[in-house]
Amino acid sequence: MNRFSVLYMLKGQYHHIGVSTHAEAMSLLQNLSTNTKRVPVGIYDDKTELFEWEPGRQQIYTTGSFEEQGKLADQIITIAQSLRRRDASWQPAGVFRRPSFFA
Repeated sequence: MNRFSVLYMLKGQYHHIGVSTHAEAMSLLQNLSTNTKRVPVGIYDDKTELFEWEPGRQQIYTTGSFEEQGKLADQIITIAQSLRRRDASWQPAGVFRRPSFFA
């Protein structure tokens, strides 16, 4: 399972890419910053449930009040968790899963 999610925006919508290590997440975040179509947002750690903003956004985040910071953090963590849940429950079309023993 991928512990980290690198969040970015594409065409006004949030997306994520799961990776196993923080080093992979940092590298991917840097690569996204050179992509003109994707806007990097930051890295979500599923184990600690913490979010690390992309450096440009971090400056904006730290200039806000504690209340604004809390609100932004809650919003982005909820988005990251929702994307992870969606992708974890997604099954490709045509894939048949056997029912459990107790079904």
